[in-house]
Amino acid sequence: MKKNQNTLYIEGYASIFDRQDLSSDLVRRGAFAASLLSRGAGGIRMLFQHDASEPVGVWDSIKEDHKGLYVQGRIFAAGPLGRTTTALVKRGAIDGLSIGFRTKRARKLSKVRELFEIELWEVSIVTFPMLPQARLSIAVKTGRFAPHPVAASLAS
Repeated sequence: MKKNQNTLYIEGYASIFDRQDLSSDLVRRGAFAASLLSRGAGGIRMLFQHDASEPVGVWDSIKEDHKGLYVQGRIFAAGPLGRTTTALVKRGAIDGLSIGFRTKRARKLSKVRELFEIELWEVSIVTFPMLPQARLSIAVKTGRFAPHPVAASLAS
């Protein structure tokens, strides 16, 4: 297998601000800032279906922008779960993203929980994301990421 066949580059939004998810959580802008500052992308694990027993890749970039938590990373087809994840993503069978975190600061409003500060542990590739709009896409098959949509619009 060639090198670029062993690695699948992906990107997408793992969380979108001010959108209520299926468990009635609502992430507010800035909720990830402290966690990203202390951990960086290298401290956040890439998992499949929140299974911590076998990470499937690495996150190269994780940042907050005006829309939400934007991630770029690489899935590695080196292990069995990585091969499965790569195959499913390439074929479009799975495209959800989901965050694993500990709540640090929140407020309950009626039935909604507003999240103001989150300690981010992992971003998983999942079948059914808790936030239906949290989706990934294949970045660039040549091994380089496509420009971030916000950065591209600012450059033009």
